[in-house]
Amino acid sequence: MAADDLPDLIVGDVHGDIERLAAALQPYPASEWRTIFLGDLVDYGMFGVGCLRYARDRQNTDVILGNHEVAMLWALQDPTRIGFFISIGGHQHDLDELRADEPLQEWLKTRPLMIKLRDGTLVQHCGNDDYRMLLGNEESDPVNAINSKASLVLEAGDAHLLWEVMSGKGVFATQPERLERWLQLTGCRRVVFGHTPHRNATPARYHGGKVINFDGGLSRASRRWKTRPPPGGNPCTAGSPPRALPTRHGRRQSSPPSPAGRESTSGSRRSWCCAPPRNAARSGPASPTA
Repeated sequence: MAADDLPDLIVGDVHGDIERLAAALQPYPASEWRTIFLGDLVDYGMFGVGCLRYARDRQNTDVILGNHEVAMLWALQDPTRIGFFISIGGHQHDLDELRADEPLQEWLKTRPLMIKLRDGTLVQHCGNDDYRMLLGNEESDPVNAINSKASLVLEAGDAHLLWEVMSGKGVFATQPERLERWLQLTGCRRVVFGHTPHRNATPARYHGGKVINFDGGLSRASRRWKTRPPPGGNPCTAGSPPRALPTRHGRRQSSPPSPAGRESTSGSRRSWCCAPPRNAARSGPASPTA
């Protein structure tokens, strides 16, 4: 089955915790899911470059850039920024390893900033519209224009410009008018993002599901993770710790939801906020979730 016909598996910020990443993805074979990483695979945890390679080599997988990857590329380009990179959770050994792996560098520089799924869902790292700073006037395809400009910026060695774009505070949860303008500009119906860890047991939904935060705070090394004790309960939830959070689609599945997961439905399609039960019926070629 082609990747575009597979159900989508959304993975929030990993931040170097390759052990939890591998455990979270174990129930979801790469041949059966299109996996989309929301960026920030590096920093905090000790295996940032390992996480990049894991994501790059996983079948049917897309990776978008996070601000921490941008900071890492910036430190590679400008040695005076190494101290800054380390101050935000980076590791010298990861930087050295990336410097020695030119194919990985080139792959990373060509990652998009956002992906528009077939159902009109926009997948991006940050929960704001600062990406519009990369747009010119009257772009006919804003998503493609933003991705193209980002690649040109990185190729020119100007990673600092992307850091400015991608390090702003999330606004979509509290500013619905700004969200609506962004959706209209990009021709999308909702936004899925990471970047800012939420404190909910499932992905945080705002404004009737028009914007969803999938950063469950997976990394045990994350400073935000250390500030609160993980609650007990479902291993798919944000605090104990989260698994990769899939979006499933297709016709209504025959099996009831697992008590461990919560679902939301719209029409005949189902959106899983946590891991679906393993015996759920697979139907269909899938289109992105409602």
